[in-house]
Amino acid sequence: MQEKHIYEYAVIRFVPRVEREEFLNIGVILFCKKKRFLEAAFTLDEKRLHSFSRSFDLQEIENNLRAMEKICLGGREAGPIGILDIADRFRWLTATRSTIIQCSKVHPGFCVEPGKTLLKLHKQLVLEY
Repeated sequence: MQEKHIYEYAVIRFVPRVEREEFLNIGVILFCKKKRFLEAAFTLDEKRLHSFSRSFDLQEIENNLRAMEKICLGGREAGPIGILDIADRFRWLTATRSTIIQCSKVHPGFCVEPGKTLLKLHKQLVLEY
């Protein structure tokens, strides 16, 4: 039997008008300490985003999500946050903020393969609507 590992994840949300607190799920970020895994998966469906809100810059949203991906990978090219250890990077990415891109509360689970779990969560929480 394969060993299961605890993981934590948060849903990445598009919040076009922060004061209204309405959001659309656009991605998932998953951290598994034991496997040293930190990755994000996201989908930017322009038609779906525009049906939710007309006042946003798609390129700005994509740039923010690409920055999150770089921070997940770590390293100097990801800036000062990228040189933090993996757990600190996850905590920084999922911290509460009042911006157009936000994360849900962090949720735990158990998995065998974090990469497959990330894709499964992305499908369930972002793509199936």
